[in-house]
Amino acid sequence: MVASAMRIASVGHAVFAATLIALGIIGLMNGDYAAIWQPIPKAVPGLAYLCSFIFLVCGIGVLWQSAAAVAARVLAGYLLLWLLVVRVPGILLAPNVEYWWAACKIAVMAAAAWVLYVWFAAGFGSGEKGLRIARVLYGVALIPFGVAHFVYLKNTVSLVPGWLPWHEFWAYFTGWAFVVAGVGVITGVYGRLAAALSAFEIGMFMLLVWLPIMAAGPRSSFQWSETIVTVALTAGAWMVADSYRGEAWLERRRTLLWNKWQPLP
Repeated sequence: MVASAMRIASVGHAVFAATLIALGIIGLMNGDYAAIWQPIPKAVPGLAYLCSFIFLVCGIGVLWQSAAAVAARVLAGYLLLWLLVVRVPGILLAPNVEYWWAACKIAVMAAAAWVLYVWFAAGFGSGEKGLRIARVLYGVALIPFGVAHFVYLKNTVSLVPGWLPWHEFWAYFTGWAFVVAGVGVITGVYGRLAAALSAFEIGMFMLLVWLPIMAAGPRSSFQWSETIVTVALTAGAWMVADSYRGEAWLERRRTLLWNKWQPLP
């Protein structure tokens, strides 16, 4: 009976839901905002607990047959509201890479939640057009990730594992990979390949950079924060890549939000 009540659409769905649950638990235990929400104003008492509670409940809900549609709606709406009310004004008031990075973290999670909304719910922003909007949101988020590699080149180079040669090359390569993948997802040109490779790249950052750092210890708050963020972004990226199931890996299409996709000549 328990198994029949579960609704797991894919491995990516299960990983994304587990990540939401973990972020919710971390936030509730610490009484503070998990790394995915930082930096934020702390003027509203108890808001951190509310944010964590939403992640926890929605993470459980999207795995449950009877609650998946409602949980997907709440999660997508909450993340989009956070993006528009907290992140976009922050960019306008302080248009620097730090705030772009903060906005893009939420944008990746919102894109993943939107994919779940399309899969499990119905209404405005669902269907094929909803998937295109979610993918474009994800693609736009990838570009500042790459730009940050160039702006903070020295810091990026320092994170390249010591056993790899040509540290500066890898910093530039991974930065351009994010930019190119973002363009591919936005335009729909080899969109599935671009989404899958970008998810793989984020996952490699987790496996090759942050997990060895965390295993070596001692860990700073920055290292803990970046590790948690990378896990969350990997899960979100995986969810978006899952949305291309059934499409050809090398399909070339123009992404038009107001019309059907058109194959390129």
